[in-house]
Amino acid sequence: MEIFMLIAYAVVGGLLALALAASATFTLQRNDQIVASMRKVQVPDSWLPRLATLKAAGAMGLVAGLWVTPLGVAAAAGVTLYFIGAVISHLRVKDYELAPAAGLALVAAAAMTLRILA
Repeated sequence: MEIFMLIAYAVVGGLLALALAASATFTLQRNDQIVASMRKVQVPDSWLPRLATLKAAGAMGLVAGLWVTPLGVAAAAGVTLYFIGAVISHLRVKDYELAPAAGLALVAAAAMTLRILA
């Protein structure tokens, strides 16, 4: 049973890591869509490099978590909290386009659960 959970974590965590790495890259490149979304929720431009670093660290932690269980759990927990913060940021400015952030929070929570069970 544990091997199936590890495989499931590898798939979910791996796909989440790819999404985070892409998002970090686009954030660092100041992609128009990402910058517009960040401005909509009143995130200062000066925070973009820090947020990109957090996403990149989450991606690396999820991948490393395949071999180091506590790191995978911590990375998934951090990514979950990151996207819960994103949902709160959207709600704070009455922007109800929550699906991407809420979906990623749920995927990160699923990855954390799978890594704990593996």
